[in-house]
Amino acid sequence: MEALDLARWQFGITTVYHFIFVPLTIGLTPLVAIMQTAWYRTGNERWLRLTKFFGKLMLINFAIGVATGIVQEFQFGMNWSEYSRFVGDVFGAPLAMEALAAFFVESTFLGLWIFGWDKLPKKIHLACIWAVAVATNLSAYFILAANSWMQHPVGAVFNAETGRAEMVDIVAVLTNSTLLAAFPHTIAAAFLTAGTFVAGIAAWWMVRLVRSGDTETARNVYRPAVVLGVVTMLVSGVGVAISGDVQGKLMFEQQPMKMAAAEGLCATEDGAAFSILAIGDLRNDCDGVVHLLEIPGMTSWLANADFASTVTGVEDLQAQYEEQFGEGVDYVPNLAVTYWSFRLMIGLGAGSAALALVALWLTRKGRVSDNPWLGRLALVAIPMPFLASSFGWIFTEMGRQPWVVHPNPDPSGVDGVWMLTARGVSSAVGPGTVIGSMVAFTLLYGILAVVWFRLMRRFAIEGVADTEADPSPDARGDGPDGHDGRDGPADSPDRPLSFAY
Repeated sequence: MEALDLARWQFGITTVYHFIFVPLTIGLTPLVAIMQTAWYRTGNERWLRLTKFFGKLMLINFAIGVATGIVQEFQFGMNWSEYSRFVGDVFGAPLAMEALAAFFVESTFLGLWIFGWDKLPKKIHLACIWAVAVATNLSAYFILAANSWMQHPVGAVFNAETGRAEMVDIVAVLTNSTLLAAFPHTIAAAFLTAGTFVAGIAAWWMVRLVRSGDTETARNVYRPAVVLGVVTMLVSGVGVAISGDVQGKLMFEQQPMKMAAAEGLCATEDGAAFSILAIGDLRNDCDGVVHLLEIPGMTSWLANADFASTVTGVEDLQAQYEEQFGEGVDYVPNLAVTYWSFRLMIGLGAGSAALALVALWLTRKGRVSDNPWLGRLALVAIPMPFLASSFGWIFTEMGRQPWVVHPNPDPSGVDGVWMLTARGVSSAVGPGTVIGSMVAFTLLYGILAVVWFRLMRRFAIEGVADTEADPSPDARGDGPDGHDGRDGPADSPDRPLSFAY
């Protein structure tokens, strides 16, 4: 294999692995903040217990997400140095903003929140977790600004003398139409992931406690978490569907090849159907592809809100790209990956709806459930939005190929600011170096995955701590600053975030 193939594999492995943790961090941090706000406003001890319980899980996920994300930035300057040279003037700006304006804030206030339970007043401590929640979502905005520029370059010009793209309008970069469509979709998907995570764990615990006879704890502690998770899932699910439709229509304009490949649409059609199932060899030449199940006119509606509109197929788009950018390049992405990742993204995302509907029905009017099927469904549903988000990113990045910076097709688009992936790889890094680092990273990430799973499983199985076991004055709300729910003694089972000490 050439260095290009190995570098793409390495970046794909590290990116997908990193992004598994990102949606949960983005969505769970605000939910933990909501739980702590509910405790602050009501004084109800169950919300304090839930805050600390899901706060531990959030921190584990946050830590490994940061560790895996750092690797990606090094790859830009090593395996993809030609790409970095070309886009560095533009790409570096939102990444710097993310580090200075977002990550600095979230890491600082996260530290204050972790260690400030017994030191900060309740209002200040609550403000810390909200600062983390806002900064986490702001961080996502800046990262998506950089990625959206790769999908649809704006606010830049091509300097023929230096052979680089140079930024001329940072406002255009931060208000890119692609970014304004991608950000709501990504955030909604993150809340769907976090809502499923909260509802899944809480529902499993609720069923387990009811079956063991502890109905009171199931109703008073875990049922509210189930309801919070389910409501989050329903609201975010609607947001995912609406924002996904908006983003899809924009992609048909900006990256028609990606969407044609997503549908396996080889020839231009009027009233193009949406393919649910296709068989055959999904090669780039479309030979032998048969669509078994289709929804008539749906692809045309997804593209233009018109069931009878014309959608350009892969073959015609290939001819257009050859005329515009030159022959000798296959401008069609891997059809099999693009087609199936698009459907897995939608299907797995919709799978969370089953848990939401069942849990909502079984917990109506203050009820709790001992239905074993709910417990099983809760565990099965948890990984679904994680996988859906990962397949969504695979579709987004693989569907853009063979471009690492996709041309801007708008009439007012920037001229010459585009780059083929093959031209972005470093010319100084050989295949042996890339495969060596790829093997090392894959093994390291495998170890981290085991550590992450064991920690998440351990604290999830421990369940919500019983604050009644802490006899300290602070736990009873008798502390000098009235901050009920403080740490208490070091051996207290209610000591928050104990794994961090």
